[in-house]
Amino acid sequence: MQTGTKYLLLALLASCLLLFFGADRLRRAASFSSPKAEAPGRWPRWADGSLLQSFAGAGELEGDGAAPSPSPKARRAARLGTHQRRRCRMETCFDRSRCEQHGFKVFVYPREAGVPVSDAYLNILASIEESGYRTADAGAACLFVLGIDTLDRDRLSARYVPGVGEKLRASALWNGGRNHLIFTLYSGTWPDYAEELGFDSGQAMLARASARAETFRPGFDVSLPLFPAEHPRKGGEPGCLRQRALPPRKKYLLVFKGKRYLTGIGSGTRNALRRLHDGKDVVSLTSCRHGRGWQRRKDARCDRDHADYEKFDYQELLRNSTFCLIPRGRRLGSFRFLEALQAACVPVVLSDGWELPFSEVLDWGKAAVVASERLLLQVPSAVRRVGPERLLALQQQTQLLWDAYFSSVDKIVRTTLEIIRDRLSPHRSRARFFWNALPGGLLALPDFSTRPGDFPFYYLQQGSSPSDKFTALVRASCAGVPPSPPLLGLLQAVSASRHCAQILVLWSCETPPPRGQWPRSTVPVSVIPGGTEPSDRFFPYAEIRTDAVLSLDEHAGLSTSEVDFAFAAWRSFPERIVGFPARRHFWDAERQRWGCSAERSNELSIVLPAAAFYHRYYHSLFVRSVPAGPRGLLGGGGACEDVLLNLLVAAATKLPPVKVARRREPEQPGDQPPQDCLDRLAAWLGHMPLVPSQLRLDPVLFKDPVSILRKKYRRLETP
Repeated sequence: MQTGTKYLLLALLASCLLLFFGADRLRRAASFSSPKAEAPGRWPRWADGSLLQSFAGAGELEGDGAAPSPSPKARRAARLGTHQRRRCRMETCFDRSRCEQHGFKVFVYPREAGVPVSDAYLNILASIEESGYRTADAGAACLFVLGIDTLDRDRLSARYVPGVGEKLRASALWNGGRNHLIFTLYSGTWPDYAEELGFDSGQAMLARASARAETFRPGFDVSLPLFPAEHPRKGGEPGCLRQRALPPRKKYLLVFKGKRYLTGIGSGTRNALRRLHDGKDVVSLTSCRHGRGWQRRKDARCDRDHADYEKFDYQELLRNSTFCLIPRGRRLGSFRFLEALQAACVPVVLSDGWELPFSEVLDWGKAAVVASERLLLQVPSAVRRVGPERLLALQQQTQLLWDAYFSSVDKIVRTTLEIIRDRLSPHRSRARFFWNALPGGLLALPDFSTRPGDFPFYYLQQGSSPSDKFTALVRASCAGVPPSPPLLGLLQAVSASRHCAQILVLWSCETPPPRGQWPRSTVPVSVIPGGTEPSDRFFPYAEIRTDAVLSLDEHAGLSTSEVDFAFAAWRSFPERIVGFPARRHFWDAERQRWGCSAERSNELSIVLPAAAFYHRYYHSLFVRSVPAGPRGLLGGGGACEDVLLNLLVAAATKLPPVKVARRREPEQPGDQPPQDCLDRLAAWLGHMPLVPSQLRLDPVLFKDPVSILRKKYRRLETP
């Protein structure tokens, strides 16, 4: 019985299968044997509004009225060119021979009349002009920069410049883009925002923001930060981290306030940010009320999210948060990245595939947290585990990077140029240590040295100290020949110091007095004739081989004890200017300018090199980091040059000079800089770097009513 039932079920199954496949074959046979249907009419014209209604109004489309999209042939050519350009390296797409004869010189294409140029690009060109690398001779150029504004290559933007490719191909200097540098902040357009420039960049290097790691060419391209149009050209606002800012944790742990994209690229991460918000120490606020036609696209969350969005001020969140979320937007980069750095809010980057700015030289692991977009929900618990020591180090590094490389367009451009210059001379390039330690790579000149131990900033980190000898550099006038009695007395007092290695006399006339008219000395005395310019005292003379330089005017009137004590104090502060004549700067509110006062006061911010110790590196910094133009604007008998040296040292160290005790203060204050000197120099730098101080160093038991035998510098108090 069971066997019969089994056979019956198998027969029913076979019948069903036969019926199914047989009917399908019969249907297809019937369709083939039927008469041929009438050919359909033509397809409707999609541009015909009467046949196909648009489901999106013109106001809803992002960037309506754009230039026509490129043809498929043009797209294929662009992809082929991109594939070929990806293989570019400095060895294959850059002609180093152009840089060997004339050095690193940059030529900027002449601007075309009638072609608009954005303020941001004008700032870039002005920074190149003042960098000291600019040349007007294209034949002597190592690097070429376009005069055409290429910052915004979004075809939907009003700042998009068409026809760039045709203009470049018509130029005799283009040479397929070889030895060219192209600056770009925005590339590609809606909806995919691909990295398209709208022209073939050939073998040119690309300095671009929002760079994708998959298309970025390491060692050839440069990744820029995305900065706003109003970013200052010079100086910039200082960082928000102040001294004694402890503990490092602030009111909020993690914050974000920004746009939420409902659809399209970048919407996935932005839509998920709301899951982090707890209303306590994690504040994540988004709003969909942006762009044209947002009312038609808004979802059920829009109104509720916007109500929370309006409760918090963005700047208040930045200043009072420990970590700041930096999610990707339509493009990989974001303005808030620089905003977080300035606010000492540690960036938490959520932008997979983003090549971070200047990643070739900067170690972002010391200043930011780079997370994966897929692990968004794990970010709060991860940042909570960061200890206070590590957190403070991260915050301090954000301030270093902001001040050294990102606070102005000028610093961004100079960093780009210096990175390229280092590639051309690997044996004379800066190590990553210089870029990631105070005062930064721009102020550590590789022409001076590539060893950290040779710079005044790194003695403490390297566990070393400067040499125990100094070179005296005396600036003397030739008003009286033979040398004047004050000069002879000064040379005798300085040469009597056991720390003096040599004396260099910068004689202001072409013919110095004969050797027989100079005093006998236990140390070598050399005369350098022709020092007519006040700034000649800051030239990096090859004869100076000691770390310390004692800069003197012939009327300084120092004793040996004063020299010895000042040198001992300088060895404790080798990165600062340590000396005797002091000045202070002030802001004149009535005249709205900076001024300098020589009145005796407990406060000082300038120590004049008329009698001061400093590191010999500052000679190289003075000559090579200051363009010739501002030096030509100086004057006033050398006092303005002295102020400029103080400004450069303060900008590098962020520290005030040190005044030391003197046996007797001079009655006359000495040379005074012109009234507008300090104001002009501050305007050139873009900010005022001088730091006020009330510190004065005296020897132990100085002027105390004790026996003179108990004092080390006994002659410092003798009349």
